[in-house]
Amino acid sequence: MSIITIRLDEALYRRVKLRAANAQLSISEFLRPVIEDVAFPGGRYAYTGQDELLSVSIQTFAILAALASETSPQVVERGMADARHLLRERGLLDPHKDYLSEVGKVTRDDVGDGR
Repeated sequence: MSIITIRLDEALYRRVKLRAANAQLSISEFLRPVIEDVAFPGGRYAYTGQDELLSVSIQTFAILAALASETSPQVVERGMADARHLLRERGLLDPHKDYLSEVGKVTRDDVGDGR
């Protein structure tokens, strides 16, 4: 079994240690279900410090998509197909849950050289 080290400030450590003791568990036994929950697909979302950046990125994407759809719905469709492909490739989108998964990757040949 692997071991990880997590740094906590003293106050948080005391609270976790107390909660684990009250449950008559070691800290490892107490925290393991939480880690398992966020590590497996379908688990609850684990909020991180990157969420604010992700939020800004999503908002920027939504604005760009709205602008592009006004001038060229085909560009939006190609961009979304590429985005879905990249998300599937990185394990961030389950092809079985992606109702547009048959769209697949749009290649440079499909789009042209962009010049």
